[in-house]
Amino acid sequence: MAEKYMENARVISQEQIADGIYSIWLEAEQIAGSAAPGQFVSVYSRDKSRMLPRPISICEADRDQGRIRLVYRVAGAGTAEFSRCDAGDVLELLGPLGNGFPLERCPAGKKAMLIGGGIGIPPLVQLAAGLEGDVLTVVGYRDEQFLTEELSRRGSFFFATESGRAGTKGNVLDCIRENGLKADVIYACGPAPMLRALKAYAAENKIECWVSMEERMACGIGACLACVCRSKEIDGHSQVHNKRICKDGPVFRAEEIEI
Repeated sequence: MAEKYMENARVISQEQIADGIYSIWLEAEQIAGSAAPGQFVSVYSRDKSRMLPRPISICEADRDQGRIRLVYRVAGAGTAEFSRCDAGDVLELLGPLGNGFPLERCPAGKKAMLIGGGIGIPPLVQLAAGLEGDVLTVVGYRDEQFLTEELSRRGSFFFATESGRAGTKGNVLDCIRENGLKADVIYACGPAPMLRALKAYAAENKIECWVSMEERMACGIGACLACVCRSKEIDGHSQVHNKRICKDGPVFRAEEIEI
């Protein structure tokens, strides 16, 4: 796991890219220099009455420019505060946190299927850029699309919408089946029902599958046991069949955990 850094990150720019979805670029040289696809940062509120940070996945990390991009949904008071930040404002970050996707599972000559749903879509941008093998990306939206340009830059891009106004009507599995998509390994990030369905699909089709779990977190470093999932193995910290999503994950081999 990469070393963690606490940084006072200056906001470079921020824009709203969909209903309730914001994209923010931050100067964070140390985090950008060591972040791996699938990791996240804890973002602290400037309102000291909100003690717990908000975990937000890293969408892009630009090592040369020393900056990171976060794409997040406004879901409460903390993220609403972040959405009001302007260029020049400063946010306190801790990161990079967690374990990212195993890029070595898709070397040159193999094909990866990157699958995202909702706010699980942003990490796929950095993931696609980091893989050596062929890439095809499948994402699911409720209706309004975002990050389509970035996700189309490498490999093939497919999407589904629940409304059916664009792309395949339905979910990511509907899109995969409609387009006859195949791959050697699956990397997925999104809500639990989507990951559960993908785990079953991967097992049925004998495809290696890695999933990034979404969960409410408190400390973000594995100390509080607030974000756990059931696992086959016994956790060395808690001595029960649990895995800490923030520290042992958020990325897991699908068959290692219960979703």
